[in-house]
Amino acid sequence: MALVLLKKQGWDPVGVSLKYPVWEDPKNCLRENVCCSAESFQIATNVCRTLGVPYHVHDVSRDFKKEVIDYFLEKLREHRTPNPCVMCNRYLKFKKLLEWAHRHGIDHVATGHYARVRKNPRTKRYELLKALDPEKDQTYSLSFLSQEQLHRTILPLGDYTKKEIYGLAQKHGFEIFLKRKQSQDFCFVSGNSMGCFLEKEIGVKEGPVMDEAGTVLGKHRGLHFYTVGQRKGLGFSGGPFFVTGSDPSKNVLYVVRDEERLLSKEIVLFPCNFIGGVPSKPVRIQAKIRYRQNAAAGTLIPLSGRKVKIVFDKPQRAVTPGQFAVMYRRAVCLGGGEILPGGR
Repeated sequence: MALVLLKKQGWDPVGVSLKYPVWEDPKNCLRENVCCSAESFQIATNVCRTLGVPYHVHDVSRDFKKEVIDYFLEKLREHRTPNPCVMCNRYLKFKKLLEWAHRHGIDHVATGHYARVRKNPRTKRYELLKALDPEKDQTYSLSFLSQEQLHRTILPLGDYTKKEIYGLAQKHGFEIFLKRKQSQDFCFVSGNSMGCFLEKEIGVKEGPVMDEAGTVLGKHRGLHFYTVGQRKGLGFSGGPFFVTGSDPSKNVLYVVRDEERLLSKEIVLFPCNFIGGVPSKPVRIQAKIRYRQNAAAGTLIPLSGRKVKIVFDKPQRAVTPGQFAVMYRRAVCLGGGEILPGGR
């Protein structure tokens, strides 16, 4: 639908798919990367042929391993919860598409993300805006894009709702998309196979699981298998229990019965990406500490060394080190930052 809209607006687009790798192991349920399977390439080929658009496949498998998989495993070894999609967009997806475009004398890159880009007439800087459809807004995963990347990016779907886009698909004879369920798995390895992947890449490092009183409830398989707020898969009687954190130096996983112990009022972010520049003084914002969450009101406070603090008006549940907090002022996405452990 991005192609349809681009052609309607007078652009002369070229179709490009990025080919990513997949974890090649008998235990992986995925035969191919869900983002770039042979089936998806064939669909893209047929769409481009129908619309009279040239089509290319660009293999970035080696770069994907370096920029996304290595990052993913590094954060888990640091006992943090990574967000590969945020890193992939800036350091792989948009980077490689823009490099390909430059080599072929093309000025802009367009994707099917639900978000908007505009140039602020006062500051002369590019801004990332929420999509018109709040249910489909994808600015969270685009929050680490740079000024240069936004300058060359077109997002045709941002001014439409999902319902309007699906209606457009039906109108133009692309009903196939109405029947397809979009995958929520990490594209490199299926969700069902993630435990096997982590076991092979990082290993099993058993240690004690303790409650808030210091009582040992059992053993964990390795701190990298768990994330703050997790309830499923703990397997202890007398619960429910929720993961609140860990002590890597002692290889201890901490759990609580009281879900209110998961609440935090302050977080510290580093590194940060501010799309329009780093604020020089405290600013009222809204922030999301995970993708599927409503933005919560708070105050952004700049700290030294490119760190910032967010003090929320109301405590937030299961603040997770390694995840990203993405900040907004009304419709404008200011950028994002990685959540540090323990509010440091």
